[in-house]
Amino acid sequence: MTSARLQVPPRIVQGDVFKLRLLVNHPMDSGFLRDIDGVLIQRNVIRHLLCTLNGREVFRVEPTTGVAANPLFEFYLRATESGDMLFRWVDDKAYIGELRHTLVVEPANASKPAGN
Repeated sequence: MTSARLQVPPRIVQGDVFKLRLLVNHPMDSGFLRDIDGVLIQRNVIRHLLCTLNGREVFRVEPTTGVAANPLFEFYLRATESGDMLFRWVDDKAYIGELRHTLVVEPANASKPAGN
């Protein structure tokens, strides 16, 4: 079973471009290595990772065996609206992992200091 952690900025203002970082705990076994007894370790990599925001696809990747264990996926989004984010990935063993996050986007006028 895999798990994941998501890093987003503490404050996101509408219209801003911001970075998301998703770290997935996964062995990403290439199928080329052997264990201590010389037995070939079966290939098991994340085949597909998809991120949606309010049901719309915003990021997709299909990693290969060239990706190291515990991959870090980093991408940028433009803040347009708050909503529910869903990260879903599938590996070679048909395991489906998920991470959900509620994205809060502040209105652009809320970022101006009071009195100006």
